[in-house]
Amino acid sequence: ASPSEVLAAEAASCLNRAMAALRDIWEEIGIPEEQRLERTDVVKQHIKGLLDMMVAEEESLKERLLKSIAMCRKELDTLCRELQLGPFESEKESTILQMEKNLRTRVEELQKQKQERKQELKALQEQDRDLCDILCTALFSIDSGAVPSLEDLDRYRRHVASLNTLKVSRESEGVAEGPVRGPLVPDAVPHLQEQRREEFVSNKRQIILLMEELDHTPDTSFERDVVYENEEAFCLSKDNIVALQNLLQQLEARQALNEAVCMELRARIVALWERLQTPEEERETSAVH
Repeated sequence: ASPSEVLAAEAASCLNRAMAALRDIWEEIGIPEEQRLERTDVVKQHIKGLLDMMVAEEESLKERLLKSIAMCRKELDTLCRELQLGPFESEKESTILQMEKNLRTRVEELQKQKQERKQELKALQEQDRDLCDILCTALFSIDSGAVPSLEDLDRYRRHVASLNTLKVSRESEGVAEGPVRGPLVPDAVPHLQEQRREEFVSNKRQIILLMEELDHTPDTSFERDVVYENEEAFCLSKDNIVALQNLLQQLEARQALNEAVCMELRARIVALWERLQTPEEERETSAVH
């Protein structure tokens, strides 16, 4: 007999010994048979209630395990589809407890795989965006909402590596000093590039006008590239457009400051004219300047 069967037999023996001891006590006390029946029934109901509760608890455990198995199977089917894996085959002769543990462990493994793939995809996309802004190339085509396959990630890695190689190559040729030069690559995004080109042309026109008004000569490599270089040689990367906007804002701020100083000086001149009672004819002669 198994150890559990031996323990069950001992439990039944304990119950029999306890009932025999109770009968002996009742007989010594002199409790009538009718009351003995009542007391025996109370003991039976108490023991039955306790055993029924224990059985119900174990039945509840079994139901929870079966429910967990069903949920794990459903989640496994979804994860296998998302990760493009074959269906999970559980051992046919395993117990409910072992099956639930195996399925739950497999779900945790696939969830980890899914998270790792999505994290790597996010990191590659961030690198891709930065390189595309610098090199003026199109983003790698991939579905951001889906879990990428291992083949997709491998292709993406090689794509980003090739962009990095191109970036290093341009930097070694001195391309990265100041704005990145060179014509757009064939796969540049037309709409984005056109929008940036319009912004560049508009900002460049305003910058040139402000420099003339401020009598400012371009004194940095970036300013000289903006003013003197052919427009086709100016790469419309995100960093270059931001730098262009900053330059325009700096010139506008200087113009506004000069105008404020001029207004203050004019006001002081008028005040001095008033105090000196300068004739109107003399004022008009000076006002020309």
